[in-house]
Amino acid sequence: MSVQVVAAKMAEVELKDVPSKDLSPISPKSEEKEGIKTEPGPTVSSTAEPTVRAESSQNPTKMPQASAMKRSDPQQNGGEAFVNQDGTVAEAPRMKKIQFADQKQEFNKRPSKIGRRSLSRSISQSSTDSYSSAASYTDSSDDETSPRDKQQKNSKGSADFCIKNIKQADFGRREIEIAEQEMPALMALRKRAQGEKPLAGAKIVGCTHITAQTAVLMETLAALGAQCRWAACNIYSTQNEVAAALAEGGFSVFAWKGESEDDFWWCIDRCVNLEGWQPNMILDDGGDLTHWIYKKYPNMFKKIKGIVEESVTGVHRLYQLSKAGKLCVPAMNVNDSVTKQKFDNLYCCRESILDGLKRTTDVMFGGKQVVVCGYGEVGKGCSAALKAMGSIVYVTEIDPICALQACMDGFRLVKLSEVIRQVDIVITCTGNKNVVVREYLDRMKNGCIVCNMGHSNTEIDVASLRTPELTWERVRSQVDHVIWPDGKRIVLLAEGRLLNLSCSTVPTFVLSITATTQALALIELYNAPEGRYKQDVYLLPKKMDEYVASLHLPTFDAHLTELSDEQAKYLGLNKNGPFKPNYYRY
Repeated sequence: MSVQVVAAKMAEVELKDVPSKDLSPISPKSEEKEGIKTEPGPTVSSTAEPTVRAESSQNPTKMPQASAMKRSDPQQNGGEAFVNQDGTVAEAPRMKKIQFADQKQEFNKRPSKIGRRSLSRSISQSSTDSYSSAASYTDSSDDETSPRDKQQKNSKGSADFCIKNIKQADFGRREIEIAEQEMPALMALRKRAQGEKPLAGAKIVGCTHITAQTAVLMETLAALGAQCRWAACNIYSTQNEVAAALAEGGFSVFAWKGESEDDFWWCIDRCVNLEGWQPNMILDDGGDLTHWIYKKYPNMFKKIKGIVEESVTGVHRLYQLSKAGKLCVPAMNVNDSVTKQKFDNLYCCRESILDGLKRTTDVMFGGKQVVVCGYGEVGKGCSAALKAMGSIVYVTEIDPICALQACMDGFRLVKLSEVIRQVDIVITCTGNKNVVVREYLDRMKNGCIVCNMGHSNTEIDVASLRTPELTWERVRSQVDHVIWPDGKRIVLLAEGRLLNLSCSTVPTFVLSITATTQALALIELYNAPEGRYKQDVYLLPKKMDEYVASLHLPTFDAHLTELSDEQAKYLGLNKNGPFKPNYYRY
């Protein structure tokens, strides 16, 4: 039997037309609880038992059973009908929705159309920006003012910094404390060497990504006796609240998320150019700081003991200076140390490439065609991650050895021109320039995602896209649609800059390995006797690489096997290492 419901003639009850799919079935029991009387009137169908108005309520044989079929008919107003068991077709009744007076007030409290749109935007923004983005803790009015135009002081009265908002310091401090839990080696190094102060008297000027992990490194260097001044090596990677926490802690930090190019160089200059303060060590990521000092303040190199560089781009610049005879001080190539190459470049990118793409585009990886340009350690990590997610991965490479590795790992080696029309995602990780030029961008399919996992922003020819015939449309933070006159659009991430640190975060544990390597390189160069290192580029000693790795093993409750005296003699090794020659490839 069908249930027929008529709303009682009460002031608090309203009937509204709604689509049938929005109606919830009402049982007689629930009606009694709500105090609604049932009388003959409009029919409300239950989802469990489709109901039509019968010719006679006294004839139950004409009522459709639970097995009646539902049919959609676009010719009918409701678009729906029911097919009875006897083959007859009956039109579904127009549905009514009952709204009670006590519910009406709640409905009226819902956001307006504008309010809902604003709420939706804020949710979208928070889901794509990292927890540590500028939008996290900064109100809109504050965002409109350049930090260079603000006068800020920390709780101790110092104003020797330039950041987004000093009031975010408490949030940044919490992030740093979380990072410390995942950086066991740095914390162990801080504890072991704090009494000795191996960096006492060191004045370190740094230019790296300013994140919670970098903050742990900076505070470790300070605990070991160093003075630090810091700028960001990327205009998008700074975590504003972390910069605020460092400034509150007394560090001279000049960085904020979303700097302009002019701001970028201004911040570096503020770090270096301080009356009465002369750096004697450089920690660089990309070579911009070294380049700036070499160009603007070459006399500073007379007192600088060494440079520590961690990126492919920066190391390449150092080797160019060395080859030209213009390198004034010893430099340590951290990028090519085993712990940096195998852990930061490979394992870090293997996880962070997915994180960056998901946060910015919400893309589904399964079945997508992806081309990864470059099969070094970064390319290997990106390719492995995307393959594991079900993507069809192509690889481009100039080096036959890396190319053979890609083939043996199951990837198809291609030229970019061969697949550029069909791929859904293009990822560059070569460290080179003009890998994806305008010609390739013009040939890409509609909706193709383009991003860079290399340090520099030179791999994608973004400048060629800033022309009058192309329209740029900001979708969300670090995501732009570039639209061609015919309507085709590509999705450009972070304006061609480093994806993972611009659009997401990276695994803290892996950065612990890199940061510990940097700290040991600084200690080594700063304390090295005169003459040990000449004006050239050096790799970190193998023994130090092994020491960094050993500091991280306790995290996994790992137990190393020890050589016996007989075994050590047979292999010609010291029982305590190093265990591999410098030419060994891990």
